[in-house]
Amino acid sequence: MKVLVIGGNFAGMTAAMEVKKKLNGSVNVTVIDRNPDFLFIPSLIWVPFGRRNVAQISVPRRGVFEKAGIAFVQTIALSVDPDTRIVTTEQGDFEYDQLIIATGPKVKHDIAPGVKEYAHYIGHPTGALAAKAALEEFKKNPGPMVIGATQNAGCMGAAYEFLFNMEKWLREQKIRKKVDLYWVTPETFLGHFGIEGMPMGEAMLKKFMQMFNIHYRTGVGVTEVTPESVKLTNGESLPSKFTMLMPPFVGVDFITNSPKLEATANGFLDVGLDYRHRKYSNIWAAGLTVNVVPPFKQGEVPFSVPKTGYPSDETGKIVAENILRSINGETKLKEKSWGKIPGVCIMDAGKKEVIILSDHLFKPRNFAIMIPNIFYDVNKVILEKYFLWKIRNGYSSLP
Repeated sequence: MKVLVIGGNFAGMTAAMEVKKKLNGSVNVTVIDRNPDFLFIPSLIWVPFGRRNVAQISVPRRGVFEKAGIAFVQTIALSVDPDTRIVTTEQGDFEYDQLIIATGPKVKHDIAPGVKEYAHYIGHPTGALAAKAALEEFKKNPGPMVIGATQNAGCMGAAYEFLFNMEKWLREQKIRKKVDLYWVTPETFLGHFGIEGMPMGEAMLKKFMQMFNIHYRTGVGVTEVTPESVKLTNGESLPSKFTMLMPPFVGVDFITNSPKLEATANGFLDVGLDYRHRKYSNIWAAGLTVNVVPPFKQGEVPFSVPKTGYPSDETGKIVAENILRSINGETKLKEKSWGKIPGVCIMDAGKKEVIILSDHLFKPRNFAIMIPNIFYDVNKVILEKYFLWKIRNGYSSLP
């Protein structure tokens, strides 16, 4: 039995480790990823401010996989033919019996003119390091600053974290009074997060904005970014000498270059509640590869849902369990929609934090709470250390 996993971060690494553990010697597991290291993406928000470097939040994949008896191939997966069961890569073809697609997304920088050229993006190491260099220049000649998310974006939480870390950094650099700080978001209200908010969330964020003197615009998209401004869909033009925007995510080239996968218009995979491809019973999707339709009513400016590490990790486990069941001839597979996965998030606010917990990511919920910790972001740090320890030691079964 050959199980091939495309993508080796949260969902892909978890799925690969769990499949190997569940099937042990009866399965050959191979992971393909273009990058050598697992990256704890949530901590990238700290890189521009020097609180972390990329090496501190990375784990070399090869050693972890080899210890678990999993083959790792560092290359770029180009396409798949589901009928012949062959994945084509830059290092040749790979056959499979079961295929797990956990590629993550591609960033749609061309959502508006100038976003790619003039707005920083801190969701990958290159962008985070570029933002760090730009801030070193910015503090020599500070001015207005715009942080937020564009239309169709779904990762507002990271942008909020960056905003509050930025506000703290500006105070530490003793230039806060020279900077008009703006927050722009397509959300219909502060703290929507693409999950229709949490109890007291909007009030809490409004208080934060007032307390830190941050100007904000909700329900807006971006029409253009220039070296000196951000133009919004409401007709407003905000001055900006440093801009950071979270653009939308779309499916990666591997998926869009594989027409038989019948991807959605945004390049993601439409799968059942068991994360199995609707047409090919031996193809599975996990993590950000999964198409998740926003369950809420949109405002004038569209936005999407969050696809974060915890749901990615959970879907990787579900896929592994369902592969085991299908191989054993079971017809009843484990089902859990993206929105039914618990909401577990710790939002950093510049050495402060907000703990977000709910029994379901999307409404209706039986339990949901936001707990502010104004003293120190200790839980955020503990979560990072725990997850990196878990990855280094191959403890994929842990939460």
